[in-house]
Amino acid sequence: MSQNIGVSGSPDIFAILSAKFPESIFFKFVHLWENVSYSLIIVLILGLLAFFTCRKKSLIPGRLQSAAEVIVGGLDSFVCGIMGPGGRKYTPFIGTLFIYILFMNLSGLIPFIKASTASWSTTLALALCVFFYVQYTAIRELGFLGYLDHLAGKPRGILAFTVIMPLFMFILHIITELIRPISLSLRLRGNIWGDEVLLGLLSSFGIKGLPLLFFNMLMATLTAVVQATVFCLLTAIYFALVLNREEETV
Repeated sequence: MSQNIGVSGSPDIFAILSAKFPESIFFKFVHLWENVSYSLIIVLILGLLAFFTCRKKSLIPGRLQSAAEVIVGGLDSFVCGIMGPGGRKYTPFIGTLFIYILFMNLSGLIPFIKASTASWSTTLALALCVFFYVQYTAIRELGFLGYLDHLAGKPRGILAFTVIMPLFMFILHIITELIRPISLSLRLRGNIWGDEVLLGLLSSFGIKGLPLLFFNMLMATLTAVVQATVFCLLTAIYFALVLNREEETV
């Protein structure tokens, strides 16, 4: 039930190695920064998968290339379905987020491995990346003054000639933008951490708890996919909300 227990209920391998070799500075370091360590391991795994997938591209793709093309095509359809054809240039960012979060979520189901997305430090970092990229995109697409005008709210009608309503909408939109990374990160962290606690508890029941543990492992797998999808769905919506509205009518 502690932070050294993974979603599968097994002890964290970095915690085991740190206790086994208390004099080792390396194991102490990776245990201290275990969330970052597991995140980097996922990066390494995905990097190797991408390398072997793209190493020998062919007009008649093999299994690995076919699987990659299906995944990329599905992610592109997902993003463009929310943002329109103009959203294709954001598919690499949102698609990478989905795959990265999904692998981190699922890694916690492996014995002796911890899901780094069960830590708020990891999910908040991901949410801040989304936040800053969305703000950058808004300023790039609308211009700085145009973005301020967007935050003041549209359409305004007769109230456009007053200061009160645009100022109120401006403050409300600023608060909303600042809250988004917090809600985005806590939603992901809360669900993965909840599965971690539940499965850790069920694993302590021994053989009697195996049926429930197996069932909840399946539910945790579903949760991992759903939460990665929700995170990227909201990310795509945030981008869509700040894109130039003139592009939507083209």
